[in-house]
Amino acid sequence: MSTTATSVSGSAKDSTSAQADGTTAADNPTDAEAPNTTRKTDATQSTPEVPVTELDIGVVKQLREERLARQNQQAKMLSSVPSPYAIGVGDVLQIVVWDHPELAAASGAAPTQSQSRPADPPSGFVVDQAGDITFPYAGSIHVVGLRPEEVQKRLASTLGKYFVKPQITVRMASYRAHEVYVDGEVRTPGSVSLNDVPMSLYEAISRAGGFADTADQSDLVLIRGGETYRIDMTQMLASGLAPSRLYLKAGDMLRVSARDQNDVYVMGEVNKPVSAIPQRNGRITLADALSQAGSVNASTADAAQMFVIRGALNSTPQVFHLDGRSPVAMLVAKEFDLQPKDVVYVDGNGLVRFSRVLSLLLPAINAGMTAGILAK
Repeated sequence: MSTTATSVSGSAKDSTSAQADGTTAADNPTDAEAPNTTRKTDATQSTPEVPVTELDIGVVKQLREERLARQNQQAKMLSSVPSPYAIGVGDVLQIVVWDHPELAAASGAAPTQSQSRPADPPSGFVVDQAGDITFPYAGSIHVVGLRPEEVQKRLASTLGKYFVKPQITVRMASYRAHEVYVDGEVRTPGSVSLNDVPMSLYEAISRAGGFADTADQSDLVLIRGGETYRIDMTQMLASGLAPSRLYLKAGDMLRVSARDQNDVYVMGEVNKPVSAIPQRNGRITLADALSQAGSVNASTADAAQMFVIRGALNSTPQVFHLDGRSPVAMLVAKEFDLQPKDVVYVDGNGLVRFSRVLSLLLPAINAGMTAGILAK
């Protein structure tokens, strides 16, 4: 990856100093043999020194491999073997003791359709805030954190003091304790209850109605245990990692970002400066961004000076440079993936700069000439 550094010193100043010393690159073998040429451009005192990376096929492949490696590492870290469902506060259990119908009345009568409300639990034994249920003869039993078969064994052991070899069935009547939350660009955002079938990333999105048309499938934000993880589903599929192997846990928050939140800015000598929007899969290349901006302006643009500015001053900013005069450069632009909030800038040619400077000077020159004529 070849880089050129940006510093405060101007190129004209460096050139003048070199001529004053009477030295050239040929006289300095150390500079002539340097593999990466250091180009210094004009900057203000507040501008930091930022390396400018020359874009080519090798750089594009390297950046893509690094991004893919980071995504694969995170996906593997989030992937885990799901644990069996554990009973929680608010769950409803259905308990049947066979050959003892008198115990069935303890579960309560099921509400009729006219009396029922969406928040009403079904008939059964509701786990209270202390994590207990109350069953005839057995009294209060702590069940939070247990599986239904473990509750069955405890009840059989306790009821065995009053009945001869009681046959007991324990099953979940309603799953209400554990939920995940799906928000953002899905059709029906809200809470999704977990059950005995582990919930994958795909299932959570499906139960939330699927992706909306404005969703960015490459930017899913998962908040778990106070940590934030960004999931690129497009990259996961490209690398052969199935999102169905990524399971959600109780209390997880999944947010699907909107495409217009991950736009890139195209400015400079283009026909239509625009905020370019990624595709539905979240991908947008340099060629896509230039296409949305109506391509470069053939009259004013310097195709050799195309830049992509990435990052911010409070992190590690990067600047990429592409010489677009070669047809091969368009292949690089088509494969170079932009990231959210990148800035694509196309510089103007020398004639345009001269014309703009002249247009700024002409009013002052005309005013001076007019004043001179009036003075005479």
